[in-house]
Amino acid sequence: MSFFGFGQSAEIDIILDGAATRRTAEVKTEDGKKERLFLFFDGESLSGKVNITLKRPGYKLEHQGIKIEFLGQIELYYDRGNHHEFTSLVKELARPGELHHNTSYDFDFNQVEKPYEVYTGTNVKLRYFLRVTVVRRLTDLVKEVDLAVHTLSSYPEMNSSIKMEVGIEDSLHIEFEYNKSKYHLKDVIVGKIYFLLVRIKIRHMEIAIIRRETTGSGPNVFNENETIAKYEIMDGSPVRGESIPIRVFLAGYDLTPTMRDINKKFSVRYYLNLVLVDEEERRYFKQQEITLWRKGDRIRKSLQMAPVPVTTPTNGESDQVQAFEKIPTPALPEDIRREEPCAEGSPAEDA
Repeated sequence: MSFFGFGQSAEIDIILDGAATRRTAEVKTEDGKKERLFLFFDGESLSGKVNITLKRPGYKLEHQGIKIEFLGQIELYYDRGNHHEFTSLVKELARPGELHHNTSYDFDFNQVEKPYEVYTGTNVKLRYFLRVTVVRRLTDLVKEVDLAVHTLSSYPEMNSSIKMEVGIEDSLHIEFEYNKSKYHLKDVIVGKIYFLLVRIKIRHMEIAIIRRETTGSGPNVFNENETIAKYEIMDGSPVRGESIPIRVFLAGYDLTPTMRDINKKFSVRYYLNLVLVDEEERRYFKQQEITLWRKGDRIRKSLQMAPVPVTTPTNGESDQVQAFEKIPTPALPEDIRREEPCAEGSPAEDA
């Protein structure tokens, strides 16, 4: 019940055109759960109706105006009171007046720019939403509806393979190769590990996909690493000349496209982390950044006859031998560095 104009005296509903047939997408919430939202793409229009239903028929609703907004916001969790808007569109639905009965208003945002993809991470959230506000003297009536936005990319023209030789002088020398450096979210990572020199007893080898979220700038930069997937690709000590195949399917994991310097607020990057563990529990690792992108489900007819891009694998840095990063022990060279924990470390730099 409302006393002296306080409390909710009306319900607001936002009905999108074509809602019955529009696609939806799962979006992670801050508590780790997932919700399904209507899916939109960059440049797509938004239209529909705003229905205002009076809770008490026969009573009037005085207001100072009714408006609908389409907003794109970035929220940094360490600065929750400050929302950074990168998209803001407003349409007035009604001038100040009174509502005596249930009312509907049409709205249309034509060819709306949506430059970034929705994202909910450890320290940052990027969201798009529609907000209807019934402005009142004391307490505004507000209704928000979140939307999912995906950014699509075309097939990268240059997509060379990753090929590198890494190792420890006079102890371990391996060559690893991945078929590409850029993968779409439903792609398959194909590669191999080739052992050229093995003079240490290796217990097992694993490969992991690491997501690194970077927020802030300058001295206030926060890095948060998350292991998305981890595979054991070898158990037991290899011999010289042995080749270990790698095949990782990306479709089953919660991945987003690579995001670099989004509105100068945050970045999301992905790395392949190759780890070898010897019988003394020493860990040797090498990280390699990969680029992820979202592929459209439909291919235009005009592009179906286009020749398939052919990329010639390059040797990359195979002419030089790179050093593994590892945990130092008295038996190992002094310049060997300890592996940083995935939750706090930074990407390994190629030697």
